[in-house]
Amino acid sequence: MPMKLSRRARLFRPTPRNLAFLAARLQAGELVAVPTETVYGLAGDALNPAACRKIFKAKGRPTNDPLIVHVHSLDQLHELCVPNAAALGLARKFWPGPLTLILPKLPIVSDLVTAGKDSVAVRMPSHPVFRRLLKLAGRPLAAPSANPFGYISPTTAAHVADNLGKKIAYILDGGAAQIGLESTIVDLRDPKRPAVLRPGAISAAEIARVLRRPVAEPKRNSSAGKASASAAVAQVAPGMLARHYSPHTPVVLHDRIEEIASDKKAGSVRTSGVSAGDKEAYLFLRRPAQKGPNIFWLDERGSLKGIAHRLFAMLRLLDTQGFTRIHVEQATGGPLAAAINDRLRRAAAR
Repeated sequence: MPMKLSRRARLFRPTPRNLAFLAARLQAGELVAVPTETVYGLAGDALNPAACRKIFKAKGRPTNDPLIVHVHSLDQLHELCVPNAAALGLARKFWPGPLTLILPKLPIVSDLVTAGKDSVAVRMPSHPVFRRLLKLAGRPLAAPSANPFGYISPTTAAHVADNLGKKIAYILDGGAAQIGLESTIVDLRDPKRPAVLRPGAISAAEIARVLRRPVAEPKRNSSAGKASASAAVAQVAPGMLARHYSPHTPVVLHDRIEEIASDKKAGSVRTSGVSAGDKEAYLFLRRPAQKGPNIFWLDERGSLKGIAHRLFAMLRLLDTQGFTRIHVEQATGGPLAAAINDRLRRAAAR
């Protein structure tokens, strides 16, 4: 039976009985917050426009930002869109997994799901709990991140309850998200010109090796520059707006936060010449030598996987502590760094 929360939403363990109940709720056009390997999503029947409207309303999401449709099988992919050989090759290699494909849609997919575009974003998730729910529901599920639009993505059921507990009725608890960042999105509308629109755990280089052709990548500074997606224009994929994944507390990015080890008071650090006070938080990638009430870190040794896994949860925590600013180091050293820095740049955009 569900565990009672202090708010309207009910939290469900992934028992067979609960999964059958939640699948029936989805079939009836209701919403269920679900675990995925990337972040928690707010799921509704992707082929039911009324259910999809509920998603936009609950999140406060503008309808020019499309939804990702999640499928359980390749048969469902063929029901939604027109996959080409390149897409099928990537699906065989990376699905189930954190890869979203942009492909020409079929008429069965509502324009509401695609922001009026003639393409649809599709993913086959690997989270075992979500896969069981997808199979029981027997239909594709639209599931953007289960948070207020533009805020930090949720990586636990408790995050969903904190943000949407008064706006939705059901939350399926599948534990903390394993990856902690949203899926890689690759545009395959023209298979001769594949392009990564949003970096994630699967890198452009990995995609290029499967496709045996170059894959365009987002410009490093596109989230803050002229190439940024406009909030007033319909997007071809989610997660492309200049400002996104943002805490309420302003975020300041640095290549590296340099420590002061001399006579400064404990907890004091320097970032590009800016002196620190206890009212500003400093978020290191790895455990720093100094300690202080305003010094935090993401991974003991600076592992990119560990950083990605904890990033959103840590930003959420710091956003509740009354700090006036959050200083964050950017990641280096591997393909996953591009995804981490993409989220940080959008979180810091103003």
